[in-house]
Amino acid sequence: MNKKKTSLKDIAQKAGVSTALVSYVLNGKEKESRVGEEIAARVRQIASELNYQPNYLAKSLRSGRTRTLGLIIADISNPFFANIARIVEDEAKKNDYTVIIGSSDEDADKSWDLINVLINRQVDGFIIVSSEHTEEQIQYLKNRNIAFVLLDRYFPDIDTDYVALDNYQAAYQAGLHLVEGGYRHVGFVAYRSQLFHMRERIRGYVDALRGSEAGFCPEWLTEVEFTNVDLEVRAGIDLMLAAEKPIDALIFATYRLAISGLKYINELGLNVPDDLAIVSFGQAEAFDLYYCPVTYLQQPMEALGKTSVDVLINKLKDSQQERKQILMEATLIARNSSKIKVLVD
Repeated sequence: MNKKKTSLKDIAQKAGVSTALVSYVLNGKEKESRVGEEIAARVRQIASELNYQPNYLAKSLRSGRTRTLGLIIADISNPFFANIARIVEDEAKKNDYTVIIGSSDEDADKSWDLINVLINRQVDGFIIVSSEHTEEQIQYLKNRNIAFVLLDRYFPDIDTDYVALDNYQAAYQAGLHLVEGGYRHVGFVAYRSQLFHMRERIRGYVDALRGSEAGFCPEWLTEVEFTNVDLEVRAGIDLMLAAEKPIDALIFATYRLAISGLKYINELGLNVPDDLAIVSFGQAEAFDLYYCPVTYLQQPMEALGKTSVDVLINKLKDSQQERKQILMEATLIARNSSKIKVLVD
């Protein structure tokens, strides 16, 4: 037989006070109700002894809030997004919110399914790392006045709250770092995507080369499909090495692309950085384990995750507040994979 669940009335009877007073104390309103500290402490102690568990469903019905947030990330297998999810969850917990996490796997249909499921679960708001072709989903949330914040990726044509990296600045910094290190034929591997953050990374890279003595050659830019990464990265590297001006350095637009590319570079027997210098977006342990520590653009994950939660919670408190559109800067961590090239006359 199941043990009867402890009620506010049970605590009140044992403490010798009213049910209303118990409710005030357990909801943190003892000061408002002028309940003495000694009585409040006794009520909390009895509640603990009786293993009292609040009825969150009843509480949410009264308040109209479930104290839950929906987090939709693009790919849970990506270390960057896995870490972001942990940061968001920890920050939400500090604010007494629970997070329900779903991964769209870079698929718009799955993203739409997750949004509907989370709406049905009555989450108070969303934090979303958008996948491609989800503009209508974002517009739908906006039209329904559902609170949300876009994280890491946003759509410049839709006026929304977002917290993201300044991807143009980060890619420009990577290109400039290699050019200043003596590299003149700098390649770039990116996803073939219309997502704004990816187009900005490409634009930053191209502008860095065009504004330098190195110049930009279209043959040095490779774009690959999400669904065929390994084969297309290999083919792209082959083409860039066989170009009229073969690349002497390579920037990867994401961690996953870097891992695929580094595996192939090893297979080709190329030495990093003597044959090919490397810079990548995204920090991960694999970059430390590689025989030549990889230079990377460190994204402010902690700040991105925490700020997205803060923006959403403030939005839930006041839906009329001004839009928050926050761009953060990456930090280039220079290591051996892009050491200064020794130029021979």
